[in-house]
Amino acid sequence: MTRPRISARISAISESATLAVDAKAKAMKAAGRPVIGFGAGEPDFPTPDYIVEAAVEACRNPRFHKYTPAGGLPELKQAIADKTLRDSGFQVEAAQVLVTNGGKQAVYEAFATLLDPGDEVLVVAPYWTTYPEAIKLAGGVQVDVVTDETTGYLASVEQLEEKLTDRTKVLLFVSPSNPTGAVYSPAQVEEIGRWALDKGLWVVTDEIYEHLVYGDTKFSSIATAVPELRDRVVVLNGVAKTYAMTGWRVGWLIGPSDVVKAATNLQSHATSNVSNVAQAAALAAVSGDLSAVAQMRAAFDRRRQTMVRMLNEIPGVVCPEPFGAFYAYPSVKALLGKEIRGKRPQTSAELAELILEEAEVALVPGEAFGTPGYFRLSYALGDDDLVEGVSRVGKLLAEAH
Repeated sequence: MTRPRISARISAISESATLAVDAKAKAMKAAGRPVIGFGAGEPDFPTPDYIVEAAVEACRNPRFHKYTPAGGLPELKQAIADKTLRDSGFQVEAAQVLVTNGGKQAVYEAFATLLDPGDEVLVVAPYWTTYPEAIKLAGGVQVDVVTDETTGYLASVEQLEEKLTDRTKVLLFVSPSNPTGAVYSPAQVEEIGRWALDKGLWVVTDEIYEHLVYGDTKFSSIATAVPELRDRVVVLNGVAKTYAMTGWRVGWLIGPSDVVKAATNLQSHATSNVSNVAQAAALAAVSGDLSAVAQMRAAFDRRRQTMVRMLNEIPGVVCPEPFGAFYAYPSVKALLGKEIRGKRPQTSAELAELILEEAEVALVPGEAFGTPGYFRLSYALGDDDLVEGVSRVGKLLAEAH
């Protein structure tokens, strides 16, 4: 009997579609093609100088040349607790914080700690590509609650109720959303939180885009909106988006003490402590003011308005206005099956491939986010590239017939 070389558990994991698109765009660019990439979800700004300087100083400190507690530097955990109170009004102790290797590790550890095989997780689609893999690795069963452009990609309590079963254990709640930019109003957040409380569910809430909201839109944490949930809520966050620190790999998980202790035990065997230099940089970030993100937010807001306007001018494209994060999520369903330069793409994945080859623009198809027929475009890139890239897409798609 020949045994498989790779375990079934790991074989079932898909490559990150967003990172794959970004890698292909960079490879084409390196080969001399003028590719413009809308795939990667990271700010196009450098990490602020004062954060970098904190890392430089940490490199010189012998304390940081050694192992530190697996759950995070004590001073960073306290600073994250203080920052959480400042930014979302949710009061926690430092012992309720676990510092992780980026937000992705926090996502994985949350589900690994909460789920047993067969436990169901309600996931609003479109969803970020990592959630399904983390749920799957933990033995959980993802149950999609599908939304579309007609509601601005917002799920209702009625939709959640329809998917509820006696196996449902967790509601994954994400606002602002990657990939859609959807943001739930404070009233909607409270309504969904009270529904989850009434049903006895755990809530895992990803708040990494909390500071990237636009216009009159307000971020609301479900942990604050429904205080009675505090013993059944796990908050995920990190420095990546707010402080342009995607490469530093520092995130965190906040939750009840027993959950955090269990997740810390897992991390102690998986990775031990996060890089001390990166933790020192994160300490400077969360302890400082929010002026850096204010400057980025102004640029993102300008680009957001430009991108949405240009996308909606393309025949067959429908793009709701995103109110948070830095993504637009237009529908291209009306273009599927039409002829473009001798080809008839039947799926958004095929259309994205055609756009990459013919217009030299990289974007991520909706298949990666659980809803075929859409594209995700990041507007976290320079203004000139944004206009040029969307113009190329518009010119190509105008040929559809």
